[in-house]
Amino acid sequence: MAIDATDYQKYDNPIPSREFILELLKKHGDYLRRDDIAEILKLSQDEPKEALRRRLRAMERDGQVLYSHRQGYSSIDESELLCGRIIGHRDGFGFLKIDSADEDLFIPPNQMRRVFDGDKVQVRISGTDQRGRQEVNILKILERNTDKVTGRLVQEKGQYLLRSTNNRIANTIELNKAQLMGAKSGQIVVADITEYPNHRSNAQAQIREILGDEMAPGMEIDVVLRSYDIPHEWSQETAEAARKFGKHVKHEDKAHRDDLRDFPFVTIDGEDAKDFDDAVYCEPTDTGGWRLFVAIADVSHYVKPDSPLDIAAQE
Repeated sequence: MAIDATDYQKYDNPIPSREFILELLKKHGDYLRRDDIAEILKLSQDEPKEALRRRLRAMERDGQVLYSHRQGYSSIDESELLCGRIIGHRDGFGFLKIDSADEDLFIPPNQMRRVFDGDKVQVRISGTDQRGRQEVNILKILERNTDKVTGRLVQEKGQYLLRSTNNRIANTIELNKAQLMGAKSGQIVVADITEYPNHRSNAQAQIREILGDEMAPGMEIDVVLRSYDIPHEWSQETAEAARKFGKHVKHEDKAHRDDLRDFPFVTIDGEDAKDFDDAVYCEPTDTGGWRLFVAIADVSHYVKPDSPLDIAAQE
């Protein structure tokens, strides 16, 4: 297809089509600044120039063209495209993990602004950084990995922000004051991502759960449960099955077992443990050695295969 700048002029409000711009960039074979493209297309009025700017931005957003702040726009060679998963870093930069590559590719902070750790993206190698690492430009976000974030609510210059407890999420996440659900600065909260970040704006979120003060007992456990989606709320059927066991060992459960309750066993579990299912006791022998007793809770005696508790544990 030959490039003729008069092709687009048959429209009432001449806006070069995406196909036309792509063909122009391919024919040129190198980067072109927006002003250069406008000059080639003989766009001199403000209105068509603004239309061109918006179209180029949309094409960049959709991964049709590559944009460099220093060089401008260029077409994309399909053979140069790579896909992989984002590995975030607490200092704001990141890496791209590609299954077929031995080394991860470097992603600068300005590219990491619009993605989260674990996102699947399409990229093109754009050069090397000052340390000689291959650097990439993110062209398209193929799959989002994060829909909620656990973190500490902070207030800076009148704006509420969420600082993720996950070191791999360094993104600035903004919250609207009207959507705080009563949470206070310094508390740990769980928030849903309502708008993902892009080149021009930060991620937006809305609080769904307030966990409490950062130093509250057991907060580390609450954070881990939410961060890794570990089940921590049980169905009524599961809770009822657990309550049926009661707080004392039934007589029939003691059958065919040795009673060692007179031995001064010491639990291995910490003081703040949720359950105490392991204990030890050691006593000297007549030969100068030691006899060690290790007591382990027989959970399988109570939790039968395919019971509500067994199914909940597998999930």
